[in-house]
Amino acid sequence: MTPDYPLLARQLEALLDTPDWLTNSAQTCAFLMQELPDLNWVGFYLQRQPEMLSLGPFQGKPACHPIPFTKGVCGAAARTRETQRVADVHAVADHIACDADSRAELVVPIVVNDRLWGVLDLDSPRQDRFSDADQAGIERLVAVFIEKTALPK
Repeated sequence: MTPDYPLLARQLEALLDTPDWLTNSAQTCAFLMQELPDLNWVGFYLQRQPEMLSLGPFQGKPACHPIPFTKGVCGAAARTRETQRVADVHAVADHIACDADSRAELVVPIVVNDRLWGVLDLDSPRQDRFSDADQAGIERLVAVFIEKTALPK
């Protein structure tokens, strides 16, 4: 059953009651991990240096760090600035296996004023976990995060 993403967007909007990026990214990760089924990792990777993603707030097992734009699903999302939805990460040649239990992945780039701030990465132990509706719903939640957070312009 698809989660009620409009309700989740309203809840996230109410939860993010500060413009602080660190607080909001931590709260967003915890909220998504709590509210969405079949996830084993949710987190932010931030662009803090050229062509490289650095680990930010997350929920789940320890994660890979750093991730170059040239590698993996997160790197592809950062490089192309397009959401990446992968049904089976083991079928991706350059997948970075931080957690061998992860099977599906959804990565949404966070772009502010044409500048990549980072990506939101969701992993699932269930193959083909993320549908079109999940992608649209998570992209809307990222839009709420951007609206409520004072990200560098």
